[in-house]
Amino acid sequence: MAGHIIVVSGPGGVGKGTVVSQLLLDNAELAVSRSWTTRDQRPGEADDAYTFVSEDAFESAIDAGEFLEWDHHFGNYYGSPVPAANDARDLILEIDVNGARQIHENGHAALYIFIDTPSLEIQRERLSGRGDPPEKVDERMAGGAVERELASELPYVHVANDDVARCAAEIASIIADYRDSRSV
Repeated sequence: MAGHIIVVSGPGGVGKGTVVSQLLLDNAELAVSRSWTTRDQRPGEADDAYTFVSEDAFESAIDAGEFLEWDHHFGNYYGSPVPAANDARDLILEIDVNGARQIHENGHAALYIFIDTPSLEIQRERLSGRGDPPEKVDERMAGGAVERELASELPYVHVANDDVARCAAEIASIIADYRDSRSV
């Protein structure tokens, strides 16, 4: 039996990757989806960062219905494959709101979690602290406003990342409740 699909979204700088990493450390019943892409592997990028495929292979997978969601941007395809039926772990997809919308509109049962910062000032500080130039920070902040607006149209559970351990524990509790509600 396949596990549940858990969609994790949120604007840049909210700490999605850090929170998801903490969740994985604390829960062996979770796995992260490895997205497919047609872009070239970057120098020094881990071989398992993505499943790197040709455009023909990706398009064949689209035609065969092998993706929960996919998109074409910046000249390349990106997509989240349908989970293996024999993997009982819950699958976390760390994707943007547009990908989440596809999953929702395609009728896939999923738990949607939107991670955000407690304030816009904290998001800006986190983005700046990563070394992003001011114009990139402004771009990411504007993108965050759009993501928040789009997220309001989907059944997200909103969680503030004011502390990684606390946020991960809250999400673990939400996932446990979701599992319980789906097993009845």
